Amino acid sequence: MNAPLARSAVIALALWAGGQPATAQDIARPRYRVDVNLVGLTFTVTDGKGHPIHGLRPEDIRIAEDGIPQKITAFAEGSDVRERAVPEVPQGTNVFILFDTSDHMYRSIPYVCDAIAAFLRRLNPPDAAAVYTFSRNLSRAAQLTHDRVLLRAALAQNVSAGDDTALFNCLLLTLRDAARVPGRKAVVVFSNGPDNKSMLSPDDVGAVAQDEGIPVYVVSTLDPAKDRATASALDRLAARTGGRLFLAPKWQAIAHAFTAIQEEIAASYTAFYYPAANPNQGFRRITVQVVSPNGKTYTIRTRAGYHAHKTGQAGTD
Repeated sequence: MNAPLARSAVIALALWAGGQPATAQDIARPRYRVDVNLVGLTFTVTDGKGHPIHGLRPEDIRIAEDGIPQKITAFAEGSDVRERAVPEVPQGTNVFILFDTSDHMYRSIPYVCDAIAAFLRRLNPPDAAAVYTFSRNLSRAAQLTHDRVLLRAALAQNVSAGDDTALFNCLLLTLRDAARVPGRKAVVVFSNGPDNKSMLSPDDVGAVAQDEGIPVYVVSTLDPAKDRATASALDRLAARTGGRLFLAPKWQAIAHAFTAIQEEIAASYTAFYYPAANPNQGFRRITVQVVSPNGKTYTIRTRAGYHAHKTGQAGTD
């Protein structure tokens, strides 16, 4: 069901059990098994002023992998799947919220909780959400659910856990959880940006998100003038997945960012397809075109592609 995890060694580095790091043996001898089955491709379509284009249908969209046309088997605008040719694709979007509760975020936490609570209220009824918090380790405060009351209660129970922050490790664990869930999904991250404990780089984590087809939206209080390297890394990570980075140094900007993310998720499209025969077992480049009369004037934002592997291929030893 999922697109392949292209960088198995990266997964091995972050295979934590109960919040514990991978062992040296895990890192030295990663093993994996992958299948290229149903691919889900989420994308946004906007006009020249950045306004979302609504009402596109499967016949308006052309998708190709390495130039090879693909046949769309299920199609969604927002949470409304219009074709039921693939019964395992459920209605709705599964949104994983990853919330930094380290001491660095102490002053921002009340504003962020309010912004996330408003975000949850605006989700469409078929959408489910999970709330995860992190500092050095990941805490699954609320597993994926449609119960908005439970989700808001999980926000109220966040606990600061010291100065250590392992954003990219915890983001990878969140992506791993999201990859197990069928259908549309997105990860929404809130953090102040600095990461002082991760074993993983943002580019490696971004590659996994890209391969899995999971858009990552990042809201950060980071001042890019003070940390250009981190701001650039977060921007690359979000962009390569079809998501976006929102720099929000003040609480009003935080609220605006979560509103914009909710609106974009609601307006985005997802096409599902089984890849056509392709000898390329490496990186498969994806292109999306809108073939309606005004299609050439639209901007399409999505992931660039994914890494494919033969069924049952083993990892490096």
